[in-house]
Amino acid sequence: MSNFLKSLFLGKTEETDIEKKNKEKNFDIFKYDGLRAQRIGNLDYAVKCFNEALKLEEEFETMGYLASVLVQLNNLDEARDMYAKMIEKEPSLPEPLINHAQICYLQGFYKITAEDCIEAIHLDENNAATYLLLAKANWGLEEKPNAIAHLTKAIELKKDFYEAYLTRAEYLEKLNEFTCAMEDIEEVLMLSPNNEAALLLRGKMHEINQEPDKAIEDYEKVIELNPFNEQTYLYLGQLFISEKRLEEAITDFDEAIELSPNFVKAYQERGRAKFLNGDKEGSLADMKKSLEIDPEEAKKLDGEFKNFSDLYSNRPL
Repeated sequence: MSNFLKSLFLGKTEETDIEKKNKEKNFDIFKYDGLRAQRIGNLDYAVKCFNEALKLEEEFETMGYLASVLVQLNNLDEARDMYAKMIEKEPSLPEPLINHAQICYLQGFYKITAEDCIEAIHLDENNAATYLLLAKANWGLEEKPNAIAHLTKAIELKKDFYEAYLTRAEYLEKLNEFTCAMEDIEEVLMLSPNNEAALLLRGKMHEINQEPDKAIEDYEKVIELNPFNEQTYLYLGQLFISEKRLEEAITDFDEAIELSPNFVKAYQERGRAKFLNGDKEGSLADMKKSLEIDPEEAKKLDGEFKNFSDLYSNRPL
């Protein structure tokens, strides 16, 4: 009887071991098929593979792979939920908190972003990127002094952190702290001489300082670096309007619209340039086009465009 029971239990143990090995084998198949699919860009299939693997075992590494693919697919809600599960599984690791915070920031959940960052800093107080993300969340929450303070901390931790310098420059410019903003911009351009965002911001700062030639030089540098930056053509065209170089302004707005056919602001500004240049018919056509793209703009005008000339009356030349 005892031998029968022993054989029975041994047989059961052996069967369990086989099942366990099969489970591990299938998990590996799904996991590595998912990784291969991700590498070749077959993201939907990668998601299916990772999900099947996680049904067999909620492995932390595979959860991270799945979350990253979901971000690539812009499935941010699902990615956020996956990172939340990872935080629950490994609460002592800062990386899932930071990834969760980044998703929350993209979705405008600034309070959660800040909370995640603070928790991540408790776990690793020397990660400069976490302070940068916290600063962005602070700014979104209208906690502007905290934003500047956390950017300063990020720079203290990483002296060559040009992203933090650039973000602080952008915030300081909005706070009308132009001298300090320009210092940060120059620091960015020392670290990253061809940084388009820094060149654009410096161009705007030159405009504020009434240095149009220097602003034009910065904008043209950006176009030289990236002829497809439609925002630069817009800025350059607006500056040319203020300089009464209307034909050049219209040419730049033409470029912006060619690059981005639904660029509402470019149509509006080209309409303004044409109006000031005496082409009222062309100006009206551009304004109508901007309204077709964005009907909300119609609230600024009456139905027959009788106040069309007033639209630009308060805009400086």
